[in-house]
Amino acid sequence: MKMNSTKTKQDYAQRMDKVCEYIQRNSERHISLDDLAQEANFSKYHFHRIFTGMVGETVKSYLRRVRLEHAASKLCLTNDPLLRIALEGGFESHAAFTRAFRKQFGQTPSSYRKNNSWKKREQRMTYWKNISLEVALVERPAMNVACVRHVGHYRECGKAWEKLCSWAGPLGLLKPDMQRIGVCYSDPDITPADKIMYDACLEITQPVQGNDVVTIKTLEGGSYAQAIHCGPYDTVSETYSQLCGQWLPQHGYRIASEPSFEVYLNDPGTTAPEDLRTEIHVPLASA
Repeated sequence: MKMNSTKTKQDYAQRMDKVCEYIQRNSERHISLDDLAQEANFSKYHFHRIFTGMVGETVKSYLRRVRLEHAASKLCLTNDPLLRIALEGGFESHAAFTRAFRKQFGQTPSSYRKNNSWKKREQRMTYWKNISLEVALVERPAMNVACVRHVGHYRECGKAWEKLCSWAGPLGLLKPDMQRIGVCYSDPDITPADKIMYDACLEITQPVQGNDVVTIKTLEGGSYAQAIHCGPYDTVSETYSQLCGQWLPQHGYRIASEPSFEVYLNDPGTTAPEDLRTEIHVPLASA
């Protein structure tokens, strides 16, 4: 259900301000994604994509940057030893701190302290960006599918598709107009690779029996925001971030807590990675 876009943007911005302020206040302690999702009152399933889309960097990179900025402030405003500043910033050693600091500021911590060149970072974030993403609002009907569950890195999910197609081929289910769908239960930016869960699914329109590998089930219908990702599968997270963290709040829509899914419009076995087209669907909240 669409809501007032101005109010939705204000609401999202206020929630993200709250998250960023929380990180600023608590940067010296362990912060989990669950903590941040709860602070923002966003679904933890979609939080990371919303954050990345709005802030322009992942939670991990944002937190590291904030910690380094706080360390830079301490270098110039205190006489604390470098090792103490490093440990308080969440770094395991002086060497790790120095590498990260040099990467961000272009000089070592000791040189930075000597030059006293720190400038306070503006705290207010500018969240909203102009994007060219084309989005359609669609009602998806319930669909019967045959699926094979994959647990592990997304780049290894081809194994699940091989099992599914080996089962479907002899049954005559591999038809040209059949939809190939991936149900994505995990965000690879936050879920450990060996814990990622994904269902490889084929649309079925006739009664069939599964087996100990293939499950027959129904994908529930509902309202979705639909966008096309053009290019390799390993960059699809960029389109998710634009859709979840920019287009939806800018147009007054909220995300439901159900998983997203993808429809693969061409065959990765015969299509160059840059020519792949993936239809991504993000569920919309009803209120």
